[in-house]
Amino acid sequence: MSYLRLMVLLLVAVLAGCASPPPKKDLGAFNTAAPRSILVVPAVNKSLDVDAPNYLLSTLTVPLAEKGFYVFPVNTAKFMLEQEGFYEGDRIHQQPPETLAQLFGADAVLYVTIKRWDAQYALITTTVTVEFDYRMVAKDGTEIWTATQAMKYSPQSNNSSGNPLADLIVMAISAAITRAAPNYLPLTQQANQMVFVLGPNAIPNGPYRKAE
Repeated sequence: MSYLRLMVLLLVAVLAGCASPPPKKDLGAFNTAAPRSILVVPAVNKSLDVDAPNYLLSTLTVPLAEKGFYVFPVNTAKFMLEQEGFYEGDRIHQQPPETLAQLFGADAVLYVTIKRWDAQYALITTTVTVEFDYRMVAKDGTEIWTATQAMKYSPQSNNSSGNPLADLIVMAISAAITRAAPNYLPLTQQANQMVFVLGPNAIPNGPYRKAE
């Protein structure tokens, strides 16, 4: 009996360990670098949507600015990089961060890789998914922060007509519309909020953060 009780206690301990939240990342390198300005460079795109990097780029400035950092205008930075011959995110990410930071006088460089940007259709539902890898590097080349975030959305009908067949038709139409024109921007904005502002490993506040 004592053996069985011991096994139960061990099982409970293992399950409790599995349920515990992931440990917070060490932000010591970020605090040591203490960046005041951040250069956001064009993303590496591993999705099939050629427009995804531009949409993503347009969503990154606001949360970083809200955290209290100066963010170089992303379109201006993109234009200047193109003048230097850097058109593709893959090639830009291969450049030494020290070179990119010096080019703009930035304290840190933010790199983002688009891992998923798609809408998967399954009969009467469409699931829109975005997933990003984030990486920030100080002007001396030291990696100071990383994060990964995925977000999903499936349109749901909140109003039941009482007619199961009619409800299925409505769901199918909604799924078809979402599949034809998926809206990735809200999910992308939510992902950015989670990693920069709300998540357990959000970046510390910058020097220009307004007191609340």
